[in-house]
Formats: sequence, C-alpha cells, structure tokens
Amino acid sequence: MDRVPLLPSADPDSYFSTPLTYAEIGGTAHESMPADYHHVDVEKRIGAGLELFERAGRRIVEWDMHRGAGLRVRSSAASATVDTVVVLLLGPVRIPCRVVEVIDESHHRGFAYGTLPGHPESGEERFTVRHDPVTDAVTAHIRAFSRPGNRVVALGGPLNRATQRIATGRYLAALTA
Repeated sequence: MDRVPLLPSADPDSYFSTPLTYAEIGGTAHESMPADYHHVDVEKRIGAGLELFERAGRRIVEWDMHRGAGLRVRSSAASATVDTVVVLLLGPVRIPCRVVEVIDESHHRGFAYGTLPGHPESGEERFTVRHDPVTDAVTAHIRAFSRPGNRVVALGGPLNRATQRIATGRYLAALTA
C-alpha cells in the first residue's frame, strides 16, 4: 500500500503516463474475478426497450451515470474511450481512473476503468448495459474487484464496503433518471 497523497491531482492530464495500481487489467471481463480482492457483481433489470438501452448506454459512456450518482467529473474526453483518464470528485476526495476497455456492441454497451495512484481503492470496475432482443429487457451490470489503496482506507473496513454498495445503488438509479 502506498502513502496517502494529501491532494491527488484533479487534472486528468496529469495521469497520462501514470501506471494503474493493480496488475489484473481486464479482470472484470472474466467470469471469475481476481482472488484477494473484494468483489462486487450486481445485475438489475432497469426496464425494457431499445430506446432505454441506447439512453442508458450513453449515460454510462458519457459520464452522466457518475454525475447522476452525485460525483463531479473531470475527464480527458467527453466519452469513455480506451486510455481516457477521469478524475471523479466527491467533496475533497479525488478518485482518478483510466478506461481499460470499452464495450460497443449492438446490444451491449459500457466500459471498465482501473484505479490510478491517489484513488482510495486499488482495482477495476465495469459498467455495462444489455438489451435482450428476444425479451426486450434492459439489464445493467456492475462488476468490480477492489482492495484498499492505502493504509488509511484499510482502516475503514466495513465502512468502505458500505460506501461501495451505496455508490453501486446510485449508479444503477442514475441509469433510469
């Protein structure tokens, strides 16, 4: 675990040459996520119809899901593309991430990002939405693996998991707002 940076940069450009804080890049795309991390795997039907799928997909990749969850967003690009750097702001907390994968298929959209130095956690999170062309159902899926990124966060234990559950719920709610 690294030392806690007092104020990591809120400027996405300052992270372009910075490596991710974990080795298992792309791990949220696999059925079995990396061991030795806390896992989140939440799937929720958010409605039906191609229009909802398109809207929810845009909300994910254009950062509106994060904004709708109460975060301020500073990003190197208006839409998530591989290597886009985003710094999420929650009060004084700065949460830097880099996009490691983008999913842009006819019935499956979203992206995954990984943590950068200064992020309270170390790991990866994936946000996707699917449209089932047979049933017309639209389903959101959030998967993550994480562990504390520094000693101070490690002291938070159960509070960290509660915060992650709240954030996941807010992300899902923001997709249908």
